[in-house]
Amino acid sequence: MNYNLESHLEEIYATYPEGSHQPVIGIMANIGDKDVTAREVYHQQVIAAGGTPLLIPPVTDKRVIVNILECLDGLLLTGGADLNPLWANEEPSLNIGHINDKRDLPELLITRLAYNRQIPILGICRGMQVLATALGGEVQQHIYDPYIKVEETVEKKLAKAKSVTTLQPAKLRHSQDADFTVATHSVSLVPDSILRAVYKEDTIYVNSYHHQAVREAGSRFRVTALAPDGVIEGMESSEHKPVVGVQWHPEWMEAEGQKLFRWFVGQAGNFNIAKKLHERILTLDTHCDTPMFFPQGVDFSRRDPRILYDLHKMTEGRQDAVTMAAYLPQPRIGETFSSKIDVEGLKKYNPEISDMLDNLTPAAYADLIFDKIEKIVKANSRYLSIARTPSDLYEDKRKGRHSIMFAIENGLALEHRLENVKHFAQRGVVYITLCHNGDNDICDSARGSSLHNGVSKFGVEVIQEMNKNGIMVDLSHGAEKSFYDALEISSQPIVCSHSNSKALCDVPRNLTDEQMRALAKKGGVAHITLYKGFLTKRGEATILDAIAHLEHAIDVMGIEHVGIGTDFDGDGTVRGMADASEMINFTLHLLRRKYNERDIERVWGGNWLRVMAQVQASRK
Repeated sequence: MNYNLESHLEEIYATYPEGSHQPVIGIMANIGDKDVTAREVYHQQVIAAGGTPLLIPPVTDKRVIVNILECLDGLLLTGGADLNPLWANEEPSLNIGHINDKRDLPELLITRLAYNRQIPILGICRGMQVLATALGGEVQQHIYDPYIKVEETVEKKLAKAKSVTTLQPAKLRHSQDADFTVATHSVSLVPDSILRAVYKEDTIYVNSYHHQAVREAGSRFRVTALAPDGVIEGMESSEHKPVVGVQWHPEWMEAEGQKLFRWFVGQAGNFNIAKKLHERILTLDTHCDTPMFFPQGVDFSRRDPRILYDLHKMTEGRQDAVTMAAYLPQPRIGETFSSKIDVEGLKKYNPEISDMLDNLTPAAYADLIFDKIEKIVKANSRYLSIARTPSDLYEDKRKGRHSIMFAIENGLALEHRLENVKHFAQRGVVYITLCHNGDNDICDSARGSSLHNGVSKFGVEVIQEMNKNGIMVDLSHGAEKSFYDALEISSQPIVCSHSNSKALCDVPRNLTDEQMRALAKKGGVAHITLYKGFLTKRGEATILDAIAHLEHAIDVMGIEHVGIGTDFDGDGTVRGMADASEMINFTLHLLRRKYNERDIERVWGGNWLRVMAQVQASRK
């Protein structure tokens, strides 16, 4: 050992930079009578995998937890004592082991907050049970109590055999006496799982030391590893996220364990790249319908479960900006506009204007929505701003504020008056979706009855007036003939703020490849959306379906003509990108597909802002 400190410092300072970045892995520590500790094998495996370990003490101070999470690229949930069953609203069984009440709440809090921030997570033994408890699964207090589901066939006394489910306890010994580096039982890995890809085997051999286990993985996970007796030995995110739990102890298993740690640290590295990318580029979602929920009294400054956009979720997803649409439902013949909106809800949360709400007109309703957004922004002005131009967006980002832009979904808001185009331009509206689900006085809808055979005479004037006032013409929801008419009429590129590919999902609202090519030829953009019905006709839609629509649009139009308009709070949501907190997952998937920073910046709003700048520059 060289005890000359200066010589050690000289070695560090001999090169610049002193060290390259390594993903920071937070390791949840154990707590005893007076000590906060973690087995050294955890940080040894993290270092060997190329990560930088950071020991996290079990604390509940929200300021400390939030600041720790800002530093992390990955979270390692370690083994240890049993979870208190009261966290699952259960009383303790006779066989429950030792619980550590000082660990439970801190770990459950940091797990949920890390998950909301999309931080990669690896849970080991107790850590897997923490994942389940924090995220909607269930924990079995003792594996030798009956809990494993077994399908058995009823005797063929009935005309048709039926299956019934019985429960049985674990049948293997899951608490070994051998050294922790020794494998003592086998585990079967599910094909097409992260664990199968990591180990490249159908069966692996593991060490085992537990008496609690995961009983039900819950909707956010799928089971990916089983012991021969049916005990759940591994699970992973069912939302295409890098979150994995294992029941065994890979930290002790040297080279075999290192395989899983290398995967985990690699995912943490990817997350760090995505975070840094979001710091450099502007991320804009061009369409959400969150204002539809204003009559329910939602709170944008809280993490409100009723809405998919709020300040917390935007921050967690590292999302800079969103265009909020004043959505106007299209009345049918004989219906009034006010009968289509929640007037009573508006009265409840806006008593100061209740007198004007009984005969609310479309234009007044749109103004009411924008008034409400301005009120929300004023109350949160340190963190939130209204943007009307691309430069406003970049200035907000520079100042560390999120941005909201205004849009109108359904030209019904114009009330057949051209002067309202200028009025809404002055309010800061950046685009108007010409129609919604039903023909209006401007054009035919994709779900209409071809009232005008495309754009009406009044619609021609509207488009021309929008060109003069620097408002983008949006043909999402427009009929195919309306689309081509608008493309011909407009002197500026048109946009589709939230539309998908008809070739992948054949519904009237989606765009044909020919429409996409025509749009790109005129310099326009089409943004894929997350509404299930526009993504797939097969089962549940996921983030992978959204990626498929984006890549198809890129193949047809080129990377310069695509983007994202989620339609959050307008029924847009998919597994893996369910709300604004999960927006960074889209970037992670693009990085996995080797998209470069310039192209990701284009997808995240760069193309849209190019068109917006061009349209706004044409004002007369």
